[in-house]
Amino acid sequence: MQFRFAKPGDEGLILSFIRALAEYENMSDQVVADEATLGEWIFERGKAEVLFVLAEGKEVGMALFCHNFSTFLGRAGIWLEDLIALPEYRGRGYGKGLLKRLAEETRARGCGRLEWYCLDWNTPSIAFYKSCGAVALDDWTTYRLTGEALEKF
Repeated sequence: MQFRFAKPGDEGLILSFIRALAEYENMSDQVVADEATLGEWIFERGKAEVLFVLAEGKEVGMALFCHNFSTFLGRAGIWLEDLIALPEYRGRGYGKGLLKRLAEETRARGCGRLEWYCLDWNTPSIAFYKSCGAVALDDWTTYRLTGEALEKF
């Protein structure tokens, strides 16, 4: 299994993975990102990174991530925003390969933890994450300010 980090010029590829994930999650109508915006925030501002997994030289999966910070640990962590393998490559270990490679990157950077969300209905992914040793944080509820609510606040 081969991996590579995204570079400028990969914006369209990244967006195609984002759209594929949104389709799987029944959230296609919520994708407003475009190539220019991804290029600005990922490559120009350096606010996120993308790791691809390749099969025979073709990108077949993606992990989009950024750093967060734990005050309790006193160090950064890695926040996995999106993990996806193309449908025709699922069940072949590419998602697990991406997650393992990202765990290695987390340790190499000296980060304290690797975290992500998973939709409650996504039982295949939940089972996969648990098989990797991940633990659900059932005591925490996510809150969000966005759009009009963010503007008003």
